[in-house]
Amino acid sequence: MDNYNDPTGQNFNSESTGTGTAARMKEQVSEKASDIKDRVSDLGRRTVDRMEQSRQSAASALDQTASTLHSSGNKLSSAAHTAADSLQSTADYVRRTDLRGMMGDVQGLVKRYPGQSLAAAAIVGFLVARGLRSND
Repeated sequence: MDNYNDPTGQNFNSESTGTGTAARMKEQVSEKASDIKDRVSDLGRRTVDRMEQSRQSAASALDQTASTLHSSGNKLSSAAHTAADSLQSTADYVRRTDLRGMMGDVQGLVKRYPGQSLAAAAIVGFLVARGLRSND
């Protein structure tokens, strides 16, 4: 064990100083980790809030489209009314189901229909890639 004096003349031994430094470093890392955890949690809450707001506006847009189809459906056909009813059902689902519920429903569909889900994911991935490529 080595002893040394700091500039003020106090005597320290290297073993106790090393332990103190390690404890301070551990405390600093713990504080940084806690700070990062808080920031990520806050970001998650803000993201969910924004998604909730867009969920409500999407439901409203679906309602408006369904109303428009119903009002002009007399001129078109029963297919327009069927489409409007489907849009209305979708708007109701989006309005009453939160994001966790939607994720659970998607997971249930994927478990029930794994092949079709994989095919749908491949098609969506292809379309997204193609859209991104055309933007370059």
